[in-house]
Amino acid sequence: MLKYAIGQSVPRTEDPRLLRGHGRYVDDNNMINQAYAIMVRSPHAHAAIKGIDATAALAMPGVVAVLTGADYESDGLGHVGSGTPMKRRDGSPMFRPPRPAITKDRARHVGQIVAVVIAESVNIAKDAAEAVEVDYEPLPANVDTAGAMATGTPAIWDECPDNECFYREVGNKDATDAAIKDAAHVFRQRFVINRIHANTMEPRGALSYYDPGEGHYTIHTGVQRPYAWRTQLTKNLFRIPENKLRLITGDMGGSFGMKGALYPEIPLTAWASKRIGRPVKWRCDRSEGFVADDHARDNVSDAELAVDKEGKFLALRVRTAAALGAYVSLNGFGPATNNLGGLAGVYTFKAIHVAVSGVFTNTSPLSPYRGAGRPEASYIVERMIEIASHELGIDAAELRRRNFIPPDAMPYKTALTFTYDCGEFEKLMDKTLAKSDYQGFAARRKQSESAGKLRGIGLSCTIEQAAGPSTETAELRFDPSGTAIVLAGSTPHGQGHETIYKQLVCEKLGLAPEDIRVIEGDTDKVSFGTGTGGSRTATIGTSAVLMATEKVIDKARKIAAHILEASEQDIALEDGKFTIAGTDRSVAFKAVASAAFAPEKLPAGMEPGLFEIATYNATKANFPNGCHICELEITPETGALEILRYTVIDDCGVELNPLLVKGQVHGGIVQGAGQALMENIVYEADSGQLLTGSFMDYAMPRASDFCAFDVSGMPVPTKTNPLGAKGVGEAGTVGALAAVMNAINDALAPLGVKHIEMPATPAKIWQVVREAKSAA
Repeated sequence: MLKYAIGQSVPRTEDPRLLRGHGRYVDDNNMINQAYAIMVRSPHAHAAIKGIDATAALAMPGVVAVLTGADYESDGLGHVGSGTPMKRRDGSPMFRPPRPAITKDRARHVGQIVAVVIAESVNIAKDAAEAVEVDYEPLPANVDTAGAMATGTPAIWDECPDNECFYREVGNKDATDAAIKDAAHVFRQRFVINRIHANTMEPRGALSYYDPGEGHYTIHTGVQRPYAWRTQLTKNLFRIPENKLRLITGDMGGSFGMKGALYPEIPLTAWASKRIGRPVKWRCDRSEGFVADDHARDNVSDAELAVDKEGKFLALRVRTAAALGAYVSLNGFGPATNNLGGLAGVYTFKAIHVAVSGVFTNTSPLSPYRGAGRPEASYIVERMIEIASHELGIDAAELRRRNFIPPDAMPYKTALTFTYDCGEFEKLMDKTLAKSDYQGFAARRKQSESAGKLRGIGLSCTIEQAAGPSTETAELRFDPSGTAIVLAGSTPHGQGHETIYKQLVCEKLGLAPEDIRVIEGDTDKVSFGTGTGGSRTATIGTSAVLMATEKVIDKARKIAAHILEASEQDIALEDGKFTIAGTDRSVAFKAVASAAFAPEKLPAGMEPGLFEIATYNATKANFPNGCHICELEITPETGALEILRYTVIDDCGVELNPLLVKGQVHGGIVQGAGQALMENIVYEADSGQLLTGSFMDYAMPRASDFCAFDVSGMPVPTKTNPLGAKGVGEAGTVGALAAVMNAINDALAPLGVKHIEMPATPAKIWQVVREAKSAA
């Protein structure tokens, strides 16, 4: 078998370049005569802007310009925003507030931009930003998600006095209500899924240049969906044709959804470049990112699970207040609404109903973050199952077993929106139970008790929707030497796109990986694309590359038949050679590719060249699923926690590269566990000030916080795409959040603790243990 082929665990071909410092991230880009931008940001969560005096700043040597909301308005620029797909309770469109890139009259969250300073250096710009005097009139603010709609809560927007942006109901309300009313057992719990921050390795930034000769903008910035950004910028903000703006993403040091939003700083640097006639660069400092970047999660949900006397699930009812921040980001409503179907899990619920209120608060806007609603939904249903398990006295695995969807029921329409095409959920759980020595846990728990420690084990059997219906475009372009370039509409930020694209092309054409170059994330080079997000690239992006490759093979076969003087039907491609069936006569693919550029070697009437473009249109999502088992130990005297074992088996369909699959799962586990254990964005309740504005106060997970992860796969191929693959980018996070929290709660259960909220920090655990012992 070829080394570089689908299914092989080959190391990423990108890594040598990136690890040796030869990557090209946003801050690596510089232009002659560039100036530097620093944003003047509001220190208030809610305040009227009575005036701005930039006189002192403009008088400082090296300051080029100070731009304000008044300048922005006078230049006729539009708003940062998108559509209004959700509805309010009365059926009217959701309220999407206008969002100019720079505010003129009111600041609605700490960190909102009120002015832009342009200078000859970053330090000069920083000094000048401190000299800009802004006259603020502080106003009442609210940062509490649960209380956003309560009577007396200050309105963030006059046009939306109840702070409810949208209201969405999904499922069968009547059937759910009836099932809960008549059930033998009903379990209720409130869940606070806290606010977190992506904290990507590479902070955001931009380098923009306006060419007055062509009336054309070029913007270097890290972004997941450059084509969607281009449309929004040209249509809604600059009001220019799309071919007048080029976005280049280059290498991206992480995103996880955070860089999917369209941020004010991007159009501001482009506008500033046009204003001063020079390139303008902005780089986000790490602490600045805590107030400048979109945050994630921040939901408060009340859940009710109805179970019959045999332990069968009857119904699930969920009411959620989902924070949006002070504005609705480009996809800010998505996590709260797009993946509600995950509440059904892998179980045979009779009825489910969920109602979601998207609410405004005086906080930074919310955007998708790894999982984007999937971890939240899975967390709720999996925690409810664990609560029911403890109260009913039924083993957690056994309770799930009684309610799994069987394989022979596929395709299976769940009680909440999704239809699963395949999956073997009980078999997958059993494999994970065996691998984790689940049966031996009771003995291990006794050993911990004898040492004065609390030991817990937590399961999660989760499923998610990945790669929803959408398109992706790829081009396979050869040159006369027989080497190739793959141009794809996806955008990389650590997944290994380059590697899997090369694996596919190498397998199909017999090329060496060094014969192939991959280009992504440049709107002027790649014709079109949807970008990266929602675990879509392995299935949709690679399917587009496959389609382009098949088109190339079709043309190359005709050329090979002409060269070999044989019928096209007798020509087969294998191991990089076209061969006449039943003979030893062959011609190498690279030789055929070179011949494609020599008209005299082609069949009559054939157009010279070898380059094909394809757009794959995915009409159905796929449903990766997995079982996670976390085992941990708590020292009750300190609240310290140690994860001892972590076992996961995932079904992500055909694994294009098992090594990369494991890497994705590893990273996802850490991000899910990070939220469960330590990560937390905290605002001061009265002032709305951000209290966790640096790594001094915002805890990030480290390798020393974890044990080695036992990760493996149990592929059940899907027929929703030609590769049989399912998305895997978010699977680790989807399963980890619930598994870790279930393990913590299981460890505390002997003390009479029913539920502890995330993040379960040592201080919080210590306090809960102390209160439980006092109560006992």
